[in-house]
Amino acid sequence: MIRRHRKKHALNAEINVVPYIDVMLVLLIIFMVTAPMLTQGVKLDLPQASADPVDTSDTEPMIVSVDIEGRYYINVGGSDLEPITADEVEMRIQKVLRSNPRKLILVRGDKLVTYQQIISLMTLIQGAGAPSVGLVTE
Repeated sequence: MIRRHRKKHALNAEINVVPYIDVMLVLLIIFMVTAPMLTQGVKLDLPQASADPVDTSDTEPMIVSVDIEGRYYINVGGSDLEPITADEVEMRIQKVLRSNPRKLILVRGDKLVTYQQIISLMTLIQGAGAPSVGLVTE
């Protein structure tokens, strides 16, 4: 009597991850395309300038905006939709500078804002302890 031993095929319990990688890459592309479109903020008509951009590779700058009506806005974490008072601007800048003394602070001003309003805002920011203040242009 001859016994034949059949090879038993082991079950293949592997998961094919290629479709998951494809879905992940598609989602990554969708997020990369839509993220720049989600920027919100106060609509300002910035003045034109031919200056070199400031190097902001170390941290994201804190942007203080002033609109044509003299209202102040602070862009922290992408939200600057609510106007704030000058005292609140000073308080928030002091708070940020306590945690990060080298934080870059920039001023955005509508091109129709008076020079006096921009200087007042810059004086307020420097009074809060900022060592230097930059200006945002297009």
